[in-house]
Amino acid sequence: MTTQNDVPETQETELSPALHYHSHPRPGKIEVISTKPLTTQADLSLGYTPGVAEVCMEIHRDPELANRYTSKGNLVAVISNGTAVLGLGNIGPLASKPVMEGKAVLFKKFSNIDVFDIEVNETDPDKFVDIVAALAPTFGGINLEDIKAPECFYIEQKLREKLDIPVLHDDQHGTAIIVTAAFMNSIKLTGKDKTKVKLVCSGAGAAGLACMNLLVDWGVPTQNITLVDIDGVIHADREKLTEQHKPFAHKTKHRTLAEALVGADYFFGLSAAGILKPEMLKTMAEKPVIFAMANPRPEIDPDLAKSTRPDAIVGTGRSDYPNQINNVLGFPYLFRGALDCGAKTFNTEMKLAAAEALAKLAQKAAEPALASAYKGSKLKFGPEYLIPKPFDSRLLSTIAPAVAKAAMDTGVATRPIADLAAYAASLHSTIDQSFSIMRQIYNQARANPKRIVYPEGEDPRILQTAQSAIAEGIGHPIILGRRDVVEAQIAELGLSMVEGDEFTLIDPQTDAQLEEFTEAYYQIRLRDGVTRQEAAVHLRSRWLIWACLMVKMGKADAVVCGISGRLMRYLPQAAQIINGRNDISHIYALQLFMSKDRLLFLADTHVQANPTAEQLAEMTSLACAEVSNFGIKPRVALLSHSNFGSSKTSQSVKMQEARRIITQRWPEISVEGEMQADTALNMEVMSRIFPASQLDAPANVLIFPDVDSANISFNLMRMVAPNADYIGPIMLGMDQPIHILSVDAPVHRALNLSALAVVHAQMSENKAKAKTRSAARAA
Repeated sequence: MTTQNDVPETQETELSPALHYHSHPRPGKIEVISTKPLTTQADLSLGYTPGVAEVCMEIHRDPELANRYTSKGNLVAVISNGTAVLGLGNIGPLASKPVMEGKAVLFKKFSNIDVFDIEVNETDPDKFVDIVAALAPTFGGINLEDIKAPECFYIEQKLREKLDIPVLHDDQHGTAIIVTAAFMNSIKLTGKDKTKVKLVCSGAGAAGLACMNLLVDWGVPTQNITLVDIDGVIHADREKLTEQHKPFAHKTKHRTLAEALVGADYFFGLSAAGILKPEMLKTMAEKPVIFAMANPRPEIDPDLAKSTRPDAIVGTGRSDYPNQINNVLGFPYLFRGALDCGAKTFNTEMKLAAAEALAKLAQKAAEPALASAYKGSKLKFGPEYLIPKPFDSRLLSTIAPAVAKAAMDTGVATRPIADLAAYAASLHSTIDQSFSIMRQIYNQARANPKRIVYPEGEDPRILQTAQSAIAEGIGHPIILGRRDVVEAQIAELGLSMVEGDEFTLIDPQTDAQLEEFTEAYYQIRLRDGVTRQEAAVHLRSRWLIWACLMVKMGKADAVVCGISGRLMRYLPQAAQIINGRNDISHIYALQLFMSKDRLLFLADTHVQANPTAEQLAEMTSLACAEVSNFGIKPRVALLSHSNFGSSKTSQSVKMQEARRIITQRWPEISVEGEMQADTALNMEVMSRIFPASQLDAPANVLIFPDVDSANISFNLMRMVAPNADYIGPIMLGMDQPIHILSVDAPVHRALNLSALAVVHAQMSENKAKAKTRSAARAA
């Protein structure tokens, strides 16, 4: 028996990764969640009838109160008729819904704005305007999306005339804001005069025109801009010019892109892949700037552009090259600022304020967490860093206040913000920290992918994880398993990964390395009573041993395992081969718990049953080092049932002693305790109970007195916060990266831990290189 939300079993093997992502564990990407309790009759009577009647009458009396009593002030409509969806064209409103849901997710993740996606089955511009205008009372703002030109110009203009809430066609203005920010900084770097530079824009649709118009608003003369479309240069003698094209239709002999580019300072590409040829680039002015934004393939390959013109500054729409021009740098923060000040429209001043704020942020030093995530990239203002990265946590608190200020300065704000500095500070709490931290981990992993060995390669979840690791570009999976079983699973799951190029398959029962690995394992275990014959049997049947040997012998960089058994079944096997660090006495387990507004690291959740004060101190030092690797400042709470000496049990005294050891050996660690959990996480409670606390903010590293309390707490948190996520257990104290999943781990958690394992492998590699350099200097 199935329901409407079930995917028929017969379809399971036919789903691509994208289709599986959108259909599991429930269809779609968004849901509606109540912000008020509804657990009692009193709650129900307040949330609905009869209590809600009073709220209705208040809004009837003063419509502005809708922003106080309803979600209107934080609610945006993402509306489309599906006539220009991505590069897919006119596929209709229903088929556009996945894109609109995706836009809703980005609004929520980056600026905590709620969204209803609305797909309208209407292509007549006037009727479309009437429908949207009729829906407008529900919303604080409207984001028009994927509507074809030229209708999109008319629709946006008419809605702005009719409505007293901000309306934005993001395909036009979102792109224009990011392009303008990049242009501002390129002018600063090249030292050119914005009133004298020559611009050529390939692509004269909605985005191209919006970009050029905003540059004109910033002071670029219209006569300096040449538009080129599929028919060539748009010039004054061309027939049937649109109103939008007329300002840029100059008297000129140029008719082709190649002719227009001779001596040009800038190329803006919002058109098609490969149209900018190297020979055209060679004719451009000194220090040309190339913004090739066609996706997924730009107008010219960035590497080709740089090899052709080493003096060029290059930006694209792609995340794997410097200077990514991505709308997500703009629209979440533009709407955030407009909603919070009650703006009645988006005017030019607000858009330019967003562009200027974005440009100035790129000129500042990158935040430490971002630098950690983008190792290998130059995150210093210059030709390869014109605009900030999308995961810079300062974007929200930088752009939204600038937009709000511009709205207030131009008189379109209905709820002016009295203290913009306090407002900017308050915005930090709206950032989804779990989203940011995971992107940092993945970006760092992509910068230097590693070989990840999966000993449970016959498990479908592991094979799907391997496929995802390949797609994410974080590593080269090494799958251990019986060849016939693995190949059958790959076929049944419909996976596309290619053996050799993308992953390696090793069958330990038949692999040619068996003799080599048997001897290596025998030498490690010969004094544990293991014979050569037993070593061979172990390697054929206990594939974790094979995986760990690969890492120890330099044939792989990290192990991810545990999806088919308990941690304490795997850890002893791994520890026999991959030893603990020489400077560490024990191994510990750390869990990273991630909710929207809080990141917590918990230790030891799995390994040390009742750690001593010495072990707790060592565990704390290792945990803080791990937390710092994420670019997060650790603040440690040593937990107990006791608050700062209020009870003298053996466990509370142990935690006190642990703090004494920590402060003596590692004075740089910010640590307090012993204390109760609510004290650790609530600064109001902390200041009341212990005003002398060394912590200046709630703790983010929780050290428990024993494994029972840690494990119970972690699993309770998992159950009461089902929308939260976690990574772990993260093994602390191992000499090389091995991470052991929980047996119920779904694919995305296995992938998260794989990304973290790659980061740890990178760190091990860097540490080994540093040691080699130090030895060479000493010699």
